[in-house]
Amino acid sequence: MILPEPYRRFYRTHLRFALVMLLFGMLVGISFQESTQKLPISAAVPAGLHLEAVLSLALVHGHALLIGVLLPLAAAWALHLGLVLGAAPLSERALNWTTGLYIPGAVVSVALMLWKGYHYVLGVRHGTLDLAELNRSFLFGSHALRAVLYSSSHTAMAVGLGILGVGLWRTLNAQAVLD
Repeated sequence: MILPEPYRRFYRTHLRFALVMLLFGMLVGISFQESTQKLPISAAVPAGLHLEAVLSLALVHGHALLIGVLLPLAAAWALHLGLVLGAAPLSERALNWTTGLYIPGAVVSVALMLWKGYHYVLGVRHGTLDLAELNRSFLFGSHALRAVLYSSSHTAMAVGLGILGVGLWRTLNAQAVLD
């Protein structure tokens, strides 16, 4: 099978991103373990508050692996499977849009989770036991900034994957013409 050059670039980019995010996900898991040891359950930080304070940071590890590793690898696999099944290749433009939207959206989304997780853990560790106050002060207390960052990162990921999904769907009935 002859692999189109845009597919090679897509595979390389997404595989590299997945490998970087795999390393990042492992480091975040270790960081979570170390950071939560410095916030022990005590009279000042009862079990319920401790759980709520560390939960946002605990979720970063799994989300980094899902968003940063599994979905990019699944996208590359789906593209390859389309070629194996005889579908026409997606356009270079569609692949560039997918990569250009999904990867930055994923990075911003995981970075926001990490920031929020450490905002809560460090806030409680340094004496702010009111989680509502920590929530209000997240991202400098700007609800507009929070809305813009969360909505744009998630929308970018969704549109990027949507372009790939719709493109694959359309090419499944098309006959591949590869030299």
